[in-house]
Amino acid sequence: ATIASTDMGLLLKDDVFVDFFNTFLNLPVFGQTPIYISSTGQWDLWPELPSHLDPSPPALLAWLEKHRLPHFCKSSLCLHLVLCQKLLGFIRSGEAAELLNWRSADQWLLEKCISGSQGMRHFRAFIRGTAGEELTDFWLTTERLLDLDELDASQRDLYLSLIHRLKATHLREGSSVITLCTTIIGSLPKARHIQSMSNRRDILSKMQKQALFVIQSYWLPKFFMHCKMGIEGEESCQPLLREYQERLLQANWQEPSGFSETLPTMHIKRSQDLTGPYCSQKAKAKIWALVKKGRHTRKMKMPSFQVKLERKSGPAGSTRESHLDKDASGPVPQQSQHPANTSFGGKGAVSSPRRPRPSAGQVIHLEDLCKEKILSNLPSSAPLVQLPSLKKPVKTLSFLPWALRAETCAGRPFRDFLKRQDRSMETHLLDLWHDLEEFLPVVLDSSRENSFFLRHLTADKICKNYLKQDSIEKLPLDTRILTSLWNHLISGEFSPWIFRAQKEICKVLCCFYEEFLADDDRTFLQFMSPGSDVAMPEMQGHPADRGECFLLSQRMNQTLELSQALHGTSNLEGVSSEYWQLLAARDLQKGGSIQAEVEPLLCST
Repeated sequence: ATIASTDMGLLLKDDVFVDFFNTFLNLPVFGQTPIYISSTGQWDLWPELPSHLDPSPPALLAWLEKHRLPHFCKSSLCLHLVLCQKLLGFIRSGEAAELLNWRSADQWLLEKCISGSQGMRHFRAFIRGTAGEELTDFWLTTERLLDLDELDASQRDLYLSLIHRLKATHLREGSSVITLCTTIIGSLPKARHIQSMSNRRDILSKMQKQALFVIQSYWLPKFFMHCKMGIEGEESCQPLLREYQERLLQANWQEPSGFSETLPTMHIKRSQDLTGPYCSQKAKAKIWALVKKGRHTRKMKMPSFQVKLERKSGPAGSTRESHLDKDASGPVPQQSQHPANTSFGGKGAVSSPRRPRPSAGQVIHLEDLCKEKILSNLPSSAPLVQLPSLKKPVKTLSFLPWALRAETCAGRPFRDFLKRQDRSMETHLLDLWHDLEEFLPVVLDSSRENSFFLRHLTADKICKNYLKQDSIEKLPLDTRILTSLWNHLISGEFSPWIFRAQKEICKVLCCFYEEFLADDDRTFLQFMSPGSDVAMPEMQGHPADRGECFLLSQRMNQTLELSQALHGTSNLEGVSSEYWQLLAARDLQKGGSIQAEVEPLLCST
C-alpha cells in the first residue's frame, strides 16, 4: 500500500525498487515492456514508438503509475521487494552491527549479495529445505494477507484462500512457525481456530515480526558466511573480494542509503525507423518465433525430470505409482519444466543444507507428454549465427501459455481486463488455468516444503470450484477432460489431462488476450501522444535487427524464469559457479538482475 501511494519519480530513486520493477515490467504478458537504466536515466521501450513521436518522461511515468504499478503491488515480486527492504534495513542498522559484530565492509558485502530480485532468489535458494524457508514463506503469505480487506467482496475469496493455506501449512502442528511462535499464539487449538478470533490480524502480525527477526538474526548471518565462501572460490568475483578487503581496512566507511542521490536527467531512447504498425502482438509473436525456432535449430535436448507420483500418501507414507491416461498425452501446449530449474546446481556449488530429494520412482519425460515445450531455460551461450529467418507468421495461441505463466507472476493484469469486460466465464477459465499451473510444481516434486499439504489443498480447491457437476456444465470444455481431471485430482494425483485442459482453455482465451494486448497498446499510445491519432500509426523504415530481437527474447525469458522461481511455480536449486559470475556482473544502476543475466550473451556476440 505504501508503494502504491508513492510518487513514481521518488520510487525510481531507489535502486532496489528499480531492479524489482524492471523484472516485473519485462514479464512477457504485457504489450509494452520497457526497462530503466538509472545510471544514465534512460528508458528503453519495446516495442519502440514511431520515430516522429517525441514522448516525454512525465507521460511515461504517469502511464506506469496508472497501468503498471497497481499490478506490481499485487505481485509476488513486490512482496519480495518488501522483504528485501526489511532485510536491508536490518543489515544497515546499528542493531545488526552490535548483535552480530558486523563491520561496515561486512554490511556492504551482504547488501551487495542480497539486493535485487537476483539477490533474493539467491537467498531463497540458500534456505531451501530448511526452517528458514518455511519462516520466509510464512512471512510472505502473511504480508499479502494483512494487506487485504476481508470485508471487501472483491478481496474476500483471496483472503479466505490465504487463510486456508496458512492453516494447512504453517499453522499446523509441528511446523517451524508454530514451534517458534507458541509464546505469542498460546496453545495449538487456538492457532487452528485463528480465523474465528477477533484479533487474528494482531496475532498474525506479531507472529510475522517474530519470524522476520529469526530470519534477520539467524539466517542472514549464515547466508553471509555462505556468500563469503562462494566469492572466495570464484575467479570472476576476485575484484569484488578485493574491494571487500579494502573496505575492511577503512575504519569510517559511510553506509549507503540505498537511494541514488544525484540522478541524470531522465529521458527516453529515441526509436529507430521501423516498418509496420505499432502492435505489441506482432512484436511478441516475432520474439516467440525467433526463440522457438532458434532453439530447434540448436537441437537442444529438453532435460527430463524425475517425478515420484503419489497416491493416498502422507508426508511420510508409502506411495503407489499412478498410470497416465493414454488419451491425455495428445497435442498439448508448451509446458514449463516442473519442477526442475536447470539453471542452478552443478559441481563446485556452495549450497545450504537441505532435505534430500526423493529417489526416482517413476520417471516421466516431458517429451512424452508434450509436443512443444516452453523456452524459459534457453541458455545464454546461443550463437546468433544459428538464428533462423522468420517467414511464417506465428499465431497468438502458440505463445499464449508463455504469456499466461508470466501473468501468474505479474499481478494478473489479463484477469483484471476480463473482469472489466464483464467476461465472468472467461475469468473463471483463466482462474482454472492458473490453479492447474500452481498445482503442477507441488504434485511433481514431493521434496518441496509442505508439498503434501499444498498438493491436497490445491487439488481440493480445483475440484470444489471447477469440477463439480453443476460447474462442469457451465464450462465450454470437453466433459471427458473435466471428468478425468476430477478422477485424479480428487485424490491429489498428477494427471496429464492437466495439459489438455490448459490447451483447451488457451483456445477459448486466445482472442481475448489479443484484445488485451490491443487495449494495452491503445492506452500506451494515448499517454505517449495525447491529442493525436492513436489508431496504431504506421512506422516506415527498416525492420528490427534479429540480433536485437534475440537479446530481447533472452531478457524476457530470464525475467520469467527469475519471477517463477520467486513466485514458486519453478524450483529453486543449489547455487552454482554461474550464479557467482552473475553476482560479479550485477550492477543495480546498470540493468541489475536482468542485465546480469543477458550480459554474457551480449559479450559473446
